[in-house]
Amino acid sequence: MGQSIGRWIRGAALLPVALTAGVLAYAQEGDVATRLAALEETVNGSASAYVDNSYLFLIGGIIVMFMAAGFCMLEAGLVRSKNAAMQSTKNVLLYAVAGLMFWVVGYNMAYPGTTILNGLLGITPGPWSGGDLSVESEAGYAPASDWFFQMVFVATAASIVSGTVAERVKLWPFLIFTAVLTAVIYPIVVSWEWGGGYLDTVWSFSDFAGSTLVHSVGGWAALVGAIIIGPRTGKYIGNVVHPMPGSNIPLAALGTFILWFGWFGFNGASQLAAGTVADINSVAQIFANTNMAAVGGTLFAMVTTAILYKGKIDATMVFNGALAGLVSITAEPLTPTMGQAVLIGGAGGVLAVLTVPLLDKFKIDDVVGAIPVHLVCGIWGTLIVAATNDGATYLGQAVGVGLTGVFVVAASTVVWLLLKFTIGVRCSLEAEEMGLDKAEIGLEAYPEFSRG
Repeated sequence: MGQSIGRWIRGAALLPVALTAGVLAYAQEGDVATRLAALEETVNGSASAYVDNSYLFLIGGIIVMFMAAGFCMLEAGLVRSKNAAMQSTKNVLLYAVAGLMFWVVGYNMAYPGTTILNGLLGITPGPWSGGDLSVESEAGYAPASDWFFQMVFVATAASIVSGTVAERVKLWPFLIFTAVLTAVIYPIVVSWEWGGGYLDTVWSFSDFAGSTLVHSVGGWAALVGAIIIGPRTGKYIGNVVHPMPGSNIPLAALGTFILWFGWFGFNGASQLAAGTVADINSVAQIFANTNMAAVGGTLFAMVTTAILYKGKIDATMVFNGALAGLVSITAEPLTPTMGQAVLIGGAGGVLAVLTVPLLDKFKIDDVVGAIPVHLVCGIWGTLIVAATNDGATYLGQAVGVGLTGVFVVAASTVVWLLLKFTIGVRCSLEAEEMGLDKAEIGLEAYPEFSRG
């Protein structure tokens, strides 16, 4: 009994202490909750959304940057062995040039503070300064995360040109063209839509992740370059087309898979937000549609080649079929159903296969098939947006495609011709026969093998 009474007394004595601790804990919890609530309100209503959105840009940007490796492997595999080192070097250098020029000039032209000529030209000069956190944080993401994500896109356009004009373009002129493309040509087109310029405000043009703004820009520039530089020696003799097979088909297959993987960042992160349930559901749907468009492009290209070539399946056409499907869905990867995504990508795969002999008919030498994939399917993917997105019209989409084509062709023609008549763009016949690995780089990709 005495022990029980003692425990009651000690309990009663400790009760005020427990109550005081409870009150303090509750007060601390309330203080934490208040501070968290205040933090949530500091950035567009949600600090967690700010973090999620920024991570979407950063992770998406990293994945898109890996596409540079995909382009490098694809192109190195589809050129002849005597040009593989040159092609690899070009891809590393163009990524560096694109990054520098987009910082120095390009970003502020693509996303200008002010536009003139009815939104056709931005007038914010100079390098991107890093952003004003006190102002730009209201957008709901870290400013540098957006810059990084936008920067990795620009290298894609340059890579498209690299593959088309391979095996006969000199290194320095190509890098100069890349600098102009990434500093001026590409950013101006981007400003018309993503920068809130002419196509966006006047025509309600819609290009979710860049079928036209990225891929057809690179495709038009590549087409002009191929015409001005001319075909590889021996490719066309009279009306006969002489195939020049790539040196490493497994390497090209690896490049295709890397690009397929990279497209999830390319399209998925173009949702530009991941801080809400609706946004992350959209990102997931974009992933699914992107994948199914590539599936459609691959399978439709396979069947098309089997029909055209009496049952034989061209591996390079299958690879490009996958990429054609991906380019086709890039303009609108969210609104189609998965079945529609398969058909959109499948149509792109067929178009890519059919365009190759058409280019040969006009003696336009595209080494890796970038023009069929990025230009033709970029146009197709942009036009078909109006079929699934009620906010777009066929007329508005056509105007966007046409204006982009006219501007990029005109600008690219000026730059390529200036280079041609000054420092020259095409290597000598001797250098082409020797291979640009030795002529331009001084190092062969496969020194232990005979050159092909």
